[in-house]
Amino acid sequence: MTSLADLRKTYARDSLSETDVQVDPIRQFEQWFAEAQAAQVPEPNAMSLATADREGRPSNRIVLIKGADARGFVFFTSYESTKGRNLAQNPFASLLFFWTELERQIRIEGRVEKTSAEESDHYFHSRPLGSRIGAWASIQSSVTQRADLEAREARFAAEYGDHPPRPPQWGGYRLVPDAIEFWQGRPSRLHDRIKYLRNTDGNWQIVRLAP
Repeated sequence: MTSLADLRKTYARDSLSETDVQVDPIRQFEQWFAEAQAAQVPEPNAMSLATADREGRPSNRIVLIKGADARGFVFFTSYESTKGRNLAQNPFASLLFFWTELERQIRIEGRVEKTSAEESDHYFHSRPLGSRIGAWASIQSSVTQRADLEAREARFAAEYGDHPPRPPQWGGYRLVPDAIEFWQGRPSRLHDRIKYLRNTDGNWQIVRLAP
């Protein structure tokens, strides 16, 4: 077995400079996301979401992005989950996309707010029926037994049939970014890091960071 200290990869696929990127980081995100899809990266919409509680204790998990535009980056979950409780105490978070096939990552930081009830309803009703019932069955992040979970699933399936309403504790969050970094792997660990910082006037400043 190779030791952990000896595991390494040389990055040499591409490069990134300040003159390469879009003026708007959302456009740059859309460009890279489209390239990840074209490269058939597995689950390019999977991202790490880091939150922290009021004491600053961090928590991290993988979630799926469900929207990205000038307003921010959207995901959905239970408001009563660990991440939901964290965000109620400390409304700042960070997102991370890592696409190893392209030797790229994107880091996004900012304040998180709930989406509107209309947005949450619209997405909830677009989900497969099983997922909608599952949102009722799971008391997310609580201690449970598999049998209890399946019993709750059967109960809500019988109660709501094909038309379950959105649970009041389930909905969307939008991370409104104030910093977005695009990372491109390079040889000798001299990686390209191009970061967008939102100014007080709402415009974006583009800087290069040392790797």
